[in-house]
Amino acid sequence: MEWEQSRESANVEDRRGEGGGFSIGGGGGGLGIGAIVILGLIGYFTGIDPRLLIGGAEILTGSGNGVAHHAPAPTQSVAQNDPMRRFVAKILGQTEDVWTKILPEQKGVRYIPPKLVLYSGATRSGCGQAQAAMGPFYCPNDKKVYLDMSFFNDMRAKYGGGGDFAYAYVIAHEIGHHVQDQLGILAKVDEAKAQMNRTQANALSVRVELMADCLAGVWAYNANKDYRILDPGDVEKALATAQAIGDDRLQTAARGYAVPDSFTHGSAAARQKWLQTGLNSGQVDSCNTFRQ
Repeated sequence: MEWEQSRESANVEDRRGEGGGFSIGGGGGGLGIGAIVILGLIGYFTGIDPRLLIGGAEILTGSGNGVAHHAPAPTQSVAQNDPMRRFVAKILGQTEDVWTKILPEQKGVRYIPPKLVLYSGATRSGCGQAQAAMGPFYCPNDKKVYLDMSFFNDMRAKYGGGGDFAYAYVIAHEIGHHVQDQLGILAKVDEAKAQMNRTQANALSVRVELMADCLAGVWAYNANKDYRILDPGDVEKALATAQAIGDDRLQTAARGYAVPDSFTHGSAAARQKWLQTGLNSGQVDSCNTFRQ
């Protein structure tokens, strides 16, 4: 993937020098890191959003009163010009350039870029605690994407081998959620889920995630058209990653079988299908997963 010539976004918020995040609560100090790791693993294996598990545990233990206590910063700050930070900033810059152009053209909506927060281990977010075990996520409450870059190590080890375009796909997927937010889709989905049972709401969440995959493909199509970012083999690596992180693949690897009603992001085949749809069309309207 060609990214070195891209501009770096100014919307990267680097918190990696915070010393591992914060605790929740007054004098009690909140959940311990061991409990958080266990809840994260439970979420990973069951398909339940770890943020829900952690939030519920905080309520049960009386530690979730919303007061954040920051750990002291380390004596040495994280270098701001390390290669992976540069990569993330440049990919974010590419998403800004593409969506600033095509969102008004295709949907008549002005694109307002989100912040992307880099952190190590844990940090605060407008949606509660951000933990590395959650993987990258978008928080509509504060309009920010949260990324612990150790996820890229997991991609290399577990999810199709990684590679620059595969990493960019992950970032573009989260930016896709921001595009959904700007189009009013996330708010409508939340309203609809409030009237549904758990299985129906989960199925709707999957459609949101598949649409974000498609929007990542829309970004890649237009970035390649304007800036020639793709090299031979890039698309195949991204599709391999989409397949590797399908819920059926992850659940089968974890416990020997898959439970479709508990899927959170979609099957391997569905994730590949919708990423490819965006890559082929370059059009936001091709990503209407809610009609399928």
